[in-house]
Amino acid sequence: PAYPKLTPLPDPPKPPDAMKQQPFIARADQILRSHFYPRTDVLVSGAGYLCRYPGEARRSPHPDCVVAIGLPFPADLIEMEANGYTISEVGQPPDFVLEVASESTRERDNTVKRDQYAELEVKEYWRYAPHVGRYRGATLVGERLEGGRYVPIPLDQEPDGMVRGYSAALGLELHAEPWRLHFWNPETQRYLPDLIEALQDLAAAREAKDAAEAQTAVAQAAQQVAEEQNAALRAEIRRLEERLGPN
Repeated sequence: PAYPKLTPLPDPPKPPDAMKQQPFIARADQILRSHFYPRTDVLVSGAGYLCRYPGEARRSPHPDCVVAIGLPFPADLIEMEANGYTISEVGQPPDFVLEVASESTRERDNTVKRDQYAELEVKEYWRYAPHVGRYRGATLVGERLEGGRYVPIPLDQEPDGMVRGYSAALGLELHAEPWRLHFWNPETQRYLPDLIEALQDLAAAREAKDAAEAQTAVAQAAQQVAEEQNAALRAEIRRLEERLGPN
């Protein structure tokens, strides 16, 4: 099949406090990549420019996490060939963008980038602020594009401080704590695991399987011993009956 020609984009600059954001960005990326992994028409990426035309890259935002769903060609091509996301070449804007705030980026996330993403027609724009106690603002903000403008996505706050909201673009809920952003799957009623959690679940499943197999082996051995004992008892009864002869 013929795929679109994608223009390679330059690497964006990094903020001075990028290391503070990286654990949260990497975790969101891992979780969403794993969730959408079977689908080749879904891109989960980040850190590259998001622009309408290649020549506008250096004046455009570079989201921490971007998700585009229903692409007309394999999503891997965008990362491998373009090093970013050019809407005019891909053929559609992203469905979801997440920015993880830091002290150096938070103000731009809420103002300049918000306007840029609206102009680029990103369907949903979410901001997550870890370490929220260090500076003003909410832990989680979500907005959807309506009529060219962003309107708030309703959020609920639990008694324990958890803030949650539903992303129609992802079909998932975002649950935010000051030190952790979770993705809840309403269909399975479970959190999507990150890499470490997935490995822990796998290890627990293997341990449970090994324990069940060991228990089955013990039960089978006990049954075999019982059968052997019963056979020996029946044989002893026959010997006794033969020794005593008929009544």
